[in-house]
Amino acid sequence: MKIKTYILTLLAIIFLIVGCSEDTLDDSGVGAITGTVVEAGTNEPIENARISTNPASSTVFTDENGEFLLSDIPADDYSVEARKEGFLSQFEGASVLTNTTVNVIFELEGETAGNKPPGTPSAVYPEDNAIDVPPSVTFKWNATDPEEDDLTYQLEIRNDSDEEIFLIEDIEDTTYTVEGLEYDQKYFWQVSASDDINSEILSPLYSFRTMAIPVDSRILFTRMINGNSVIFAKGPEGEEFQLTSSANNSFRPRKNNSSDKIAFLRIVGTQTQLFTMDPDGSEKKQVTSNYPVKAFNMDQVDFAWADDGTSLLYPSFGTLYMVDVTGGGTTEIFQTQNGDFITEVDVSEDNQTIALITNNSNGYDADLFTINFDGEIKQRILNNVEGALGGLDLSVQGDKLLYTYDSSGFRNDSYRRLDSDLFIYNFSSRQFENYSHEKPEGTNDLDPRFSPNEAEVIFVNTSNDGISSRDIYTLVLEGVGEDTENRVLLIENAFMPDWE
Repeated sequence: MKIKTYILTLLAIIFLIVGCSEDTLDDSGVGAITGTVVEAGTNEPIENARISTNPASSTVFTDENGEFLLSDIPADDYSVEARKEGFLSQFEGASVLTNTTVNVIFELEGETAGNKPPGTPSAVYPEDNAIDVPPSVTFKWNATDPEEDDLTYQLEIRNDSDEEIFLIEDIEDTTYTVEGLEYDQKYFWQVSASDDINSEILSPLYSFRTMAIPVDSRILFTRMINGNSVIFAKGPEGEEFQLTSSANNSFRPRKNNSSDKIAFLRIVGTQTQLFTMDPDGSEKKQVTSNYPVKAFNMDQVDFAWADDGTSLLYPSFGTLYMVDVTGGGTTEIFQTQNGDFITEVDVSEDNQTIALITNNSNGYDADLFTINFDGEIKQRILNNVEGALGGLDLSVQGDKLLYTYDSSGFRNDSYRRLDSDLFIYNFSSRQFENYSHEKPEGTNDLDPRFSPNEAEVIFVNTSNDGISSRDIYTLVLEGVGEDTENRVLLIENAFMPDWE
C-alpha cells in the first residue's frame, strides 16, 4: 500500500514539473512590429521601403499604403530601420513583448534634406553701371556651392525702353555670349543659380550701357548669321556694328538722311514687311501691314524713300504702293497692265521721277522704265530683255540711272545669272555705258549704289555658280576701262550694300 502511494506521489510531481516548464516557455514568447513609412512633409506613403531590425529578425517591404508587418519576433528590444533609395534611412526603437504588437511610424526625408543652397552669384562682366559695352557681350559671373553640387544658371537681360527680354536657361558654365543687343541702350541683367535641390538663388540686378555707333557710319550691308540675314553698319575705321538681331530675318537696308532713319525689310510670319529704325539700330517700327511687300523673288525686291523721308514706295506683285513712314495712308501709285510683277523701284531726289523694273513671274522678260507720281509712263529705257535686270539707283540730279544686266540672256528656274555687269544710263544722251570691264571671268556684279558724291559705286561681286559667298566692292567711275585697277574689296561675306 505504501509503495502504491509513493508511486502516485512521484507521478504527480513529474506532471507538475512538466506543466511549470511549459509556462516558462510562454513567458519568453514572441510579438510583432507593425508600422507605416511616409514621406516627411507630405505624409505620402512610401512603397517598397525595406524594413529590418537589429538584433536581426526578418526583413520585409512596405506595401502600396506604406505599411509593413514583422510577425513572430522574439520578445526583445529592437532598433528598426526603414530604408528606401532617394531617402535618408531612419531608425526607430521598439520593445517587443510576448503576445503584443508594437507600432512605429517613419517619416523619411529626401536624401538631399539638409543640402545647402548655392551662394549668391556675382557679376564679373559687365560690371554694374559699365559703359561702352559692345552689343556682342560675353557675360561672366562667379558662383559657388557649399556641397560642390553641379549648378545650372539662368540669364535674364532686358532694357529700359521696351518689354523685350532675353532669357537663356540651362546654362552649365559661368559665361554666356549674347549677340545683337542694341547700341547706346541701357540694359539690366541678372543671373540665377540652381542646384536642382533648393530654390534658385538670384544675383543682384546689374546694369550697363552699350556703346554708341559713330555718327559717320554711312555704309550699310547685310550678312547671313545662323541662317538669318542680319543688317550691319560699317564704321569709319572699318569696324562693323550689328544693327538687327540674328533671331530675325532682316535685309535690304536703305538710309534716308533727311529723316535720319534706316528702312529695311523683315520677315514677319510668312510675310515680308517694311520696317524703320534709327541709325544705331534702336526704335524699330513696322510700317506696312495690310499690303505686305511681295515679288517673284524676295532676294531681288527693292523699295525706295520718297517725299524727303516721309514716305516709302514698295512693290506688291504688280502694284506699286506708297505708304507714310508712320504706317498710315497707303495709296496705289501704279499697276502693271500685263500681269508682270514690279521687282525694283527708285525715286529721284527731286521726287519727280520713279524708276521701275518689271518682269514676269520667273524674273525674266524684264522692262526698265520711268513714271511720275500720277502713274504715267515717262520713258521706256529697256523693253522685254532676255537676261536678268536689277540694282536700280537714280543719281541725285536724276540724270543717270545705275543698274545691272546679265548680257548672257541665260534663264533657269533658280534665277541664276552668268554675266551680270554694271551699267549707267544717261537720260540726256540716252546712252548706256558698261562699268564692269575689270570684272573677273565667271563672276557677276550685282546690287550697285552710287556713293554720296557719285564718284564711286558700291556693289556686290560673286561667282556665277549661285552658291559662293558674296563680297562688297567699290569702283571709282573715272578711268574705268583704262589700265588702272579701280575695283577695291571693301567687305567680305556681305551683300545688299547701301551708301548714303
